[in-house]
Amino acid sequence: MGHRKTSVARAPSLTLGAAVALAFSVPGQAAAQVIASDPRGSGPILAAVNWVQGTLLGNVATAVAVIAVAIVGFMMLTGRMNWRHGITVILGCFILFGAAAIVAGIQAAASLAR
Repeated sequence: MGHRKTSVARAPSLTLGAAVALAFSVPGQAAAQVIASDPRGSGPILAAVNWVQGTLLGNVATAVAVIAVAIVGFMMLTGRMNWRHGITVILGCFILFGAAAIVAGIQAAASLAR
């Protein structure tokens, strides 16, 4: 028995580049939607989450990320670290500091899909 390839029609999907472009074009609108939908009694939880966000994106985190990228880059150049592991660290920093834009893009794409 031979295997046949079947063609599956797929709906057009939003590419990562388009999602990032949407994130930078409408972050205020996405943030306004999130603020408007906060449930009652979520003040203390929201304050704690904002504290975590400030900690992860603040001055200390930025300094640690710069030092980490510098050390990893030096280790990759001297051959002491595998390039794949080094790229993982650098990509993680991009995701950490770009998380707000990524989420805004996903929310914008979801609101366009409705």
